[in-house]
Amino acid sequence: MTAQSSNLVARAKALIMQPASEWPVIAAEPSTPADLMRGWAVPLAAIGPICAFIHGQVFGFGAFGINYRPGIVAGLSTLVVTYILGLVAVVVVALVAQNVAPRFGGVADRTSAFKLVVYGSTAAWVAGVFQLIPGLGLLGVLGLYSLYLYYVGATSVMRVPQDKAAGFTAVTVLAAALLYFVVFAVSSAFLGMFGGGLGSHVADSSGTVSGKIAIPGGGTVDVGALNAATEQMKANQNRTAVSPDKLQALLPQSIGGYQRTAIESGAAGGIGSNADGTYTGNGNTFHLKVTDMAALGSIAAMGSALGVSASKSDANGYEKTGTVDGHMQTEEWRNDSHSGKFSVMLDNRFSVEAEGNAASIDELKAAVAAIDKGALGKL
Repeated sequence: MTAQSSNLVARAKALIMQPASEWPVIAAEPSTPADLMRGWAVPLAAIGPICAFIHGQVFGFGAFGINYRPGIVAGLSTLVVTYILGLVAVVVVALVAQNVAPRFGGVADRTSAFKLVVYGSTAAWVAGVFQLIPGLGLLGVLGLYSLYLYYVGATSVMRVPQDKAAGFTAVTVLAAALLYFVVFAVSSAFLGMFGGGLGSHVADSSGTVSGKIAIPGGGTVDVGALNAATEQMKANQNRTAVSPDKLQALLPQSIGGYQRTAIESGAAGGIGSNADGTYTGNGNTFHLKVTDMAALGSIAAMGSALGVSASKSDANGYEKTGTVDGHMQTEEWRNDSHSGKFSVMLDNRFSVEAEGNAASIDELKAAVAAIDKGALGKL
């Protein structure tokens, strides 16, 4: 690892785990917008597009038993377009932050605005790595931690008074959300050529931020819970993923009327490992996957703090995501194809997921329950 790469990793780790102490350091550093884009945004913004490209070429994209693997040209086109438009979005949001700051008592300084947006986007960019490992796409929503980074950095970098930092963050985030809708629309069209206000918040005498931030469009962020999550991340940063063979051993030979017909496993150094079993019975087939996220798993603790939840349904099925008994959980089912997915995050480290065709969602839930949670915890 080069000195530059080492410094980048150290800064990203410090910013995510200790944002309150890292933002003042960033604010005092001499820099220019060009330096920030070249030295930080350019390498980190590439994480998501590259991981999505690799995932598509190696595993393909699929749901409910249908799998699609894009061609190399389409995959590279998607990578390049989303990457470039992502960088363009950073520039525009920074300009928005620069112009909005004075309305909330801050300074209209362009370099400071770029610092806030470029460094504040770190969590969202790093979360792009979850696109690389099958079954972990859900955790991409944990990039919402960047909202917290914007909020904490507003006072240090943009000189926005603490009591107005929430409002400033809301307007900036709303502008960013609208912009990304535009980016998505533009990128989709181009690729086709190739085939609410904020809620209460307080800061105690020690400088610890607490309370809740309401996110435009609905939902709240529990700032205190995020602080606790970052502490957990620091404690677990040296975790190493267990051997894929140990995960593979947890996949039972049979589940109800289903028999295991295939099994495979793999690892990405000490960053993560997974095992995938194929189960067939009664004319149906589903996959049961167990993934160890090692140190990255601590980020899952942010799910409840961010209030990650979603739900929708129609006459043909439903989808819902949320926190149940302290664990992030997602559930999907389609009646016409008798297919779905059920996954649970355990111990803020392990993901257990069953996906495919079954008689009902209950069979997929039973498959997840078939994994020995006690044995998994001991790993």
